[in-house]
Amino acid sequence: MLHRQVLFTCFLLIFSLHALAQFAVRDSASLTTGNTLIDEDSLQAPGNNNVKRGPQKFRISNEAADISNNDQGSDIFTDIFTLNDCLKYALKHQPALNQSFIDERVAHLNNGITLSSWLPQVNGAATFTNYIQGTPVISPSTGQVTQNNAYYTSIPSISATQTIFNTDVLLAVRAAKLNTLAAQQNITNVKITLVSQVSKAFYDMLLSVEQIYAFAEDSARLEKNKSDAYHQYVSGIVDKVDYMQAVIALNNTLSQLKTSRETVQAKFAVLKQYMGYRPDKKFAIQFDTTEMMQNIYVDTLVTLQFEKRIEYQQLQTQKRIQKETTAYYNLGFLPSVSAFYDYNYEFENNHFSDLYGTAYPYSLWGLQLNIPLFTGLRRIENIHKSKLLQERIDWDEVNLEMAIYSDYKQSMSNYKSNIYFLQTQSENVRLAREVYNIVRLQYREGIKAYLDVIIAENDLKTAEVSYLNALFQVLESKIDLEKSMGDIPVAY
Repeated sequence: MLHRQVLFTCFLLIFSLHALAQFAVRDSASLTTGNTLIDEDSLQAPGNNNVKRGPQKFRISNEAADISNNDQGSDIFTDIFTLNDCLKYALKHQPALNQSFIDERVAHLNNGITLSSWLPQVNGAATFTNYIQGTPVISPSTGQVTQNNAYYTSIPSISATQTIFNTDVLLAVRAAKLNTLAAQQNITNVKITLVSQVSKAFYDMLLSVEQIYAFAEDSARLEKNKSDAYHQYVSGIVDKVDYMQAVIALNNTLSQLKTSRETVQAKFAVLKQYMGYRPDKKFAIQFDTTEMMQNIYVDTLVTLQFEKRIEYQQLQTQKRIQKETTAYYNLGFLPSVSAFYDYNYEFENNHFSDLYGTAYPYSLWGLQLNIPLFTGLRRIENIHKSKLLQERIDWDEVNLEMAIYSDYKQSMSNYKSNIYFLQTQSENVRLAREVYNIVRLQYREGIKAYLDVIIAENDLKTAEVSYLNALFQVLESKIDLEKSMGDIPVAY
């Protein structure tokens, strides 16, 4: 009996010393620190779940699902992107953004097409006529009617017109700059949306990566718990229930780990889509969590300014274009004035073979005035229609201001609550880890039941995952807040 007690005491002492050594190593931050590099096929191999984290630069290989020092073999990745690199790539290659650039060039060309009416319009023409019976000609001296004997005539001519004043061309001149401005504002709007989408997709993928780290560490702890429970069961210290509970807990965590690993692939695909990155190519992402933690704060005392929102600027441009349209219809009663010049080189002869033997050139110029006396009330109806559309835009402005204010308040509320939640979850992680360490030691010394270890382990895992969710919710809510205030940067 004494011999068994001595062996049991030695057994507990060895396990306690080993546990203390493990907890000393494990007592680190819940979030990956340092500059980390992850490729698209990272964390997919099912063999090794002992993922270690530390304040250094890492490379996660496709073969081992483990992290090695990035100083060796980092050249295997063709493209290595930080968040800024992802944004730069997206702002250059994203199809929707490139389409907006094309729309801007089309707007410039449309302006050139419309303004071309100010330039002289020169046309050439030619006619050939065969008079079967001739044409009647009245003599100015005698007043007698005779027939023109020139049966064949041919008249090549050149005519030129120059617009002096026209309300259509006047509208084109005044709206040209506004059309260009509208196209440029559309580019800015697409850029803002793109920066927001790429940043959120990047953070969303990092959340899955950090969850993989958390579940991998949790599985390592549970693997050790299972081993300890098995040896204690074999030694007769505990019954088989503790061992089976350890296996159940480990299997649940391994399922969560597998799910997170598969999720990374889908989120890489989403990030590729927003970046405009080819699906058949692969790249690695590099991130520094220390820098991310330093950039989670934003000034919440800044006053909301509607004019900084691109949607508000676009609406103001639309309003100006509509005002120019109204002015165009108001000036519809003005006449149009143009100048013209014609040069004709006429050939006449009774015989077709001699038609182009002798020419009789003549030319003329003049002014043309067109006055719209009555258009069936079309101009009046267009004026009323344009004013109604202008009034509708005014209501759009009111509605947009309310929507911007609501968006701002909601984004500010989410950001503040997420910041507070992040702070509380950081404290919860520290407390949960401390509780787990104590309960684990007490269990090994026979003070606590294994059920208490499972509860403490679940509390620690829940706290770590909640902390990760809180961190990336803060980063995403910061983007939403900057977007709602019109402060999101688009120059990268």
